[in-house]
Amino acid sequence: MEQYLIDTNVISDYFSASLPENGLQFMDAVIDAVPNLSVISQIELLCWKTDAAKEQRVKDFIADSTIFDITTDVISHCVNIRRNKKVKTPDAIIAATALAHNFTLITNNEKDFNNINGLKIVNPFKV
Repeated sequence: MEQYLIDTNVISDYFSASLPENGLQFMDAVIDAVPNLSVISQIELLCWKTDAAKEQRVKDFIADSTIFDITTDVISHCVNIRRNKKVKTPDAIIAATALAHNFTLITNNEKDFNNINGLKIVNPFKV
């Protein structure tokens, strides 16, 4: 079964119910199978300014997720990405995490991730 790493922007879309029906069903299936997140997404999610109920929902989502830290393999992929593409470091770490673990990245930010060698992406707005 294919494994996925979820980009922060998709979690925002999921929580705000802005995904189309097909994308929502796809994300429900991914999340039901235990979501995978980069530590970068964990940090970004915890920095959201929101009300207490939404903040708790985010914390619960993170607690139910598998968080992937920055390892030497992730660092190696990240350095390679940053040397060859104009990608911001947080996005490069997320992409490197997906590459290091052979995950497909779920993102709606195709422009920043499209041209990274070996990275498989899926946009939930287009499934």
